[in-house]
Amino acid sequence: MINIPYKDLDNSSSELHPALQFLLILATLLVALLIGTAIGLGIITGLYGYSTFTAITESNLAVPHAIPALWILQLTSTTLPILAAALFFAYVVTPKPQQYIRSNFKFSWVLMLLVFAIMFISSPLIEFLSNINAKMVLPHFLQWMRESEDNAEKLTNAMLQMNTIWQMIFDLLFIGLFTAVVEEFLFRGCIQTIIEKWTKNVHVAIWVTAILFSAFHMEFFGFLPRMMLGVLFGYFVAWSGSIWTSVWGHFINNGTAVVITYLYQHKEISISPDDQHVFNSAGYIISFIIVLFLFWVYRDIALKKKPVQA
Repeated sequence: MINIPYKDLDNSSSELHPALQFLLILATLLVALLIGTAIGLGIITGLYGYSTFTAITESNLAVPHAIPALWILQLTSTTLPILAAALFFAYVVTPKPQQYIRSNFKFSWVLMLLVFAIMFISSPLIEFLSNINAKMVLPHFLQWMRESEDNAEKLTNAMLQMNTIWQMIFDLLFIGLFTAVVEEFLFRGCIQTIIEKWTKNVHVAIWVTAILFSAFHMEFFGFLPRMMLGVLFGYFVAWSGSIWTSVWGHFINNGTAVVITYLYQHKEISISPDDQHVFNSAGYIISFIIVLFLFWVYRDIALKKKPVQA
């Protein structure tokens, strides 16, 4: 049996059953998202008018103030609600928040270097899964998902339009760092812990959480690569006992996309961030072998320093 740092989680009788915890955090997230959307509607309507709100929800970016309104809606309807749901659950619902948020720094900092290497070396694997995903064909009655993803991509590209380096830094902090923090607190922090308590199996918890993480983004044609990223993030936390290892990995993934997009927009590089044919079969195989080796090294170092639970 693998000695996972947080395998012996406390299932105190004062806590709700993990199944109820799971339903509760989903309900909390839903309520937070609804409230956040209402707040975003109020702010955008007050600043720019209701027509601007309806325009961006219909992916119409031709109206004045569409981009700032889009940022407001992203912050209020998605990012902050995710953070609020995770913190509310960890600090209000549960008696031991550190079992869920795992914000300790009791791990070897060599792990951060390994995460850095793993994230970059796994790029060919992620591309391979993206190409598999792209070949999948949706049935006719689900074609609306393709249209929805195209609209979402249009909005994302608008948010990633960076004319100055300061805009790039803003996107790097918001899309790269802040998004990484809030999503990891919710998924690898709260949800992965709940499922691990429920199933008594950390591997099941990691994979189920990764599936939920990918499904949450509602992008069918990005499901497999995002799920695999969720698996990587899950094991980072499982073996280190700290959420910051997965936050770092998540930031590297998002931040790299921001920087590459900026460089491509300013013609500093020729490779498009949307190009999914950068590597070949040999690259996929070599990437897989090296990532497995680095994961073995990561696990070996991480499990030598088991963090003390708060």
